[in-house]
Amino acid sequence: MSLSNTQRMAAMENTGAWQTVCAQQDLVDNSGVVVWLDGAQVALFYLPDAEGQTLFAIDNHDPQSGANVIGRGLIGSIKGDLVVASPIYKQHFRLEDGSCLEYPQQRLRVWPVRLNGGAVEVGTLSIR
Repeated sequence: MSLSNTQRMAAMENTGAWQTVCAQQDLVDNSGVVVWLDGAQVALFYLPDAEGQTLFAIDNHDPQSGANVIGRGLIGSIKGDLVVASPIYKQHFRLEDGSCLEYPQQRLRVWPVRLNGGAVEVGTLSIR
């Protein structure tokens, strides 16, 4: 059984399973920044003008090219979904759940992320 994002966030609130990865001032508006989390490269995207969720944590590893480049991808919106385009083959991944629009069998891991004061914290359990 897979937990929903809300269920994982609640579980992490109870266990304290959050790791500070950078300061909010290290984020670049409408762009990606890559951080390390337990040996994995995680791309953070900060979209301060977006409605709803404004901070996303997604795997930096592009499964199509095999390169760690997602954090350098372009942000956009396709049919109302916020996406990042891989800078190599241009496939689009939804920031919310990591699914690939062009290749449904491909998916990036995503992590819960939050701002806590001036710190950016990522949940240590990936959602997918």
